[in-house]
Amino acid sequence: MRHTRLLYIISLPLILAGCTRLEEKLNGEVAGSAVGGGSANTAALVRGLYDAMRSPYQDQSRFWAAQEHTSDEVIGPTRGGDWDDNGVWRTLHVHRWDGDHLFLRQTFEDLGGVIYSSTDLLRFNPSPQQQAEARFLRAFAMFSLLDGWNQVPYREPGGSALEAPKVRKGTAALDYIIAEVNAIMNDLPATPANRANKDAARVLLMKCYLNKGVIANRAAPTFAAADMQQVVTLADQIINSAKYSLANNYFDNFAPNNDAISTENIFTAENIGGSSSGNVRSRWFMTLHYNNNPSGWNGFTTLSDFYNKFEAADLRRSQSYPGVTNVSGIKPGFLVGQQFDQNGVALKDRGGRPLAFTPEVKAIEIGTNLEVTGIRVIKYPIDYSSGDNANNDYVYYRYADVLLMKAEALLRNNGAAAALPIVNSVRTKRGIGALASVNLDQLLDERGREFYWEGMRRNDLIRFGKFLQPWQEKPSDDPKNLLFPIPNQQIAANPNLEQNPGY
Repeated sequence: MRHTRLLYIISLPLILAGCTRLEEKLNGEVAGSAVGGGSANTAALVRGLYDAMRSPYQDQSRFWAAQEHTSDEVIGPTRGGDWDDNGVWRTLHVHRWDGDHLFLRQTFEDLGGVIYSSTDLLRFNPSPQQQAEARFLRAFAMFSLLDGWNQVPYREPGGSALEAPKVRKGTAALDYIIAEVNAIMNDLPATPANRANKDAARVLLMKCYLNKGVIANRAAPTFAAADMQQVVTLADQIINSAKYSLANNYFDNFAPNNDAISTENIFTAENIGGSSSGNVRSRWFMTLHYNNNPSGWNGFTTLSDFYNKFEAADLRRSQSYPGVTNVSGIKPGFLVGQQFDQNGVALKDRGGRPLAFTPEVKAIEIGTNLEVTGIRVIKYPIDYSSGDNANNDYVYYRYADVLLMKAEALLRNNGAAAALPIVNSVRTKRGIGALASVNLDQLLDERGREFYWEGMRRNDLIRFGKFLQPWQEKPSDDPKNLLFPIPNQQIAANPNLEQNPGY
């Protein structure tokens, strides 16, 4: 890519009594030392765990890329000499990755770092709430590894760094995650959204039960009635609390002050404007043209078939937003056609031609005026006041997901009549008409419209049996691609890992 991506080096703050220190090891692991329990400033350790979550989830090349570039929602076109990066983005979209794919390897390592550091914290006599937060973040990262790779390396608290990490696989790993989250539930706080909390734990459990049959057999998942009932029960606990409601303005959930104005967000990553944040700014830099405000990297776009799933009246498709549109002319949502500044002046590309984004885009662009191909996406309203440390809290879980997961569980349990009003409650809040009936295909489309570019799409496509189907710029592919390959470097370092089938 033409821009220089900032490397965020996340350190785990360690404030220890006396001269004792915790030694940092490879792959993000904080390894065991000879220190006894209780000597660490555990509040600083917990804060460090939240900071360690930033790289795997907020960086555009990590878990987000694994979930979105592999789907029908995102493509990283070459644009002639721009954005080739040795084909690393294109390889994700066409499902031609291997065990040496750089970004998949880095994602695996970053998630492992969260798991190992969370485990290590448990040696330092954290309070019950601190322990619960650490174990929740560990379970959260474990679920991401399980979803993508079906294998979860781990160490026992105080385990020797000289021994290879153990590995949990498949349903055994999922059962462990479920047991962990249930065990810590009572010790988690009720709020705020930017800390591990009880409702975040319930949402993670919902995802575990909803995907239980997927983890057991991704090629032909089944959905047990008891598991679907668990999803409904957990959803009702959140719904009946009356703590959340669908936002009046969809983009409030992602705004620079979303911690104050969102009525939906259940679990977020705190970003502090101007001083300390993850790479949430990439959510607009990675897609905007050089002559937009701000000047972006002119990279990623969505595809026209996905964009065409939206009705014209859908408020999720595009809206003016205060503090953004009046500053730059940009309307959060999808940017397509001629672009204008805040004064209504038509923008131009670097060659002086109209800056008019086209629906057509190819993985490998050939021809002229490649700067304008592809519909751009702004999910997070831009923070113009905080520099590289944007203030938008990064969204992991929100209330709309609770509603649509409940609807899906009902639908999979032959409860279409009960699912329909839930789906319609989301649709009408977003400005579009109610459905007369709902099936799984319609629900998948609704999830796409509601959660586009939020890092969920690959998981949804696999669960709904669509991931191996062809879509724009991606042919039908091999069933092995339902899992990512274990990175070759990891296999060389840990004999307990086994390469996934087909690689």
